[in-house]
Amino acid sequence: MSGLSARDIGHRVVVRHRIPGGLTDVIGVLQARTPELVAVRHADGTVHEIPAADVTAAKTIPEMPLRPVDVDQLFLTTALGRPAVETAYVGHWLLRASCGWTGRGNSLLPAGDPGLPVADALSQAEDFYRERRLPPQALVRVDSPQDKEIRALGWVDARPEQSDVLVMHTTLDHVNGLPWHDVQLAEQPDDAWYAAAFEGPVPDVAPKVLEGAPKAMFASVVVDGVVAAVGRGSMTGHWLGVDAIRVADSYRRRGLGTAIVQGLARWAGPHGGRRTYLEVLLENTPAITTYTRLGYREAYRYRYLTSR
Repeated sequence: MSGLSARDIGHRVVVRHRIPGGLTDVIGVLQARTPELVAVRHADGTVHEIPAADVTAAKTIPEMPLRPVDVDQLFLTTALGRPAVETAYVGHWLLRASCGWTGRGNSLLPAGDPGLPVADALSQAEDFYRERRLPPQALVRVDSPQDKEIRALGWVDARPEQSDVLVMHTTLDHVNGLPWHDVQLAEQPDDAWYAAAFEGPVPDVAPKVLEGAPKAMFASVVVDGVVAAVGRGSMTGHWLGVDAIRVADSYRRRGLGTAIVQGLARWAGPHGGRRTYLEVLLENTPAITTYTRLGYREAYRYRYLTSR
């Protein structure tokens, strides 16, 4: 196994090894390395466990180039990764309500065909939100046809003082390196996780939203006995969504946020994860810089519109 070490776990490798009748190569992400075996995860999710005695050569190789993203698919995937408490449909358009907590959880997602004129679909959306005493909002991709159509019918920026939201994506190969900090993972967040994730009281509806995905994981980093950083990951198909990242003020600039992302990426790989996305305000330059260094790139931007 010359050329590989524990630090290479999470990175792409090529391993040449003996098989009956000759030699073969396996290319993928190094998932485990012990004195007895090497485990390599292929791009299709298959894990190849190779006896160490059969390995004749092994080395790291460059990461795969970032493929173009299907923006329409990702737009829907983000909604499934953090499902709202209550949903309804107008054709293919998704109505979401979560007692007013977060824009994503309380806005129309205009994806696909509403099945009726846009003006009528928006009227139904307005009724849906007013029945729940919520302001009518639509989450639209910047400069998309839906953005233009909805604006043409009189809807305006709901948050003119706030920058657009940037949705970034990459492959797990870019972000699943071995974290420099120990990342603890749990299927259910405890009180300490919530205390670190929120500044002040936790909204009553927050656990329903954050724990509502079919497959989710909650990550934390403990420093000096204190939960210094937290984050959440959710799996939707082969996509890992990363959100709720928060690092305590006194522990910033130590790579804890990066460790959270890497820890969640390493969890997602064995569960079929191939790609990952996250969302960040365009004005949050430090976070964007960190995510860019990890390999994330812009997929699209969105904003909220509301009726007058």
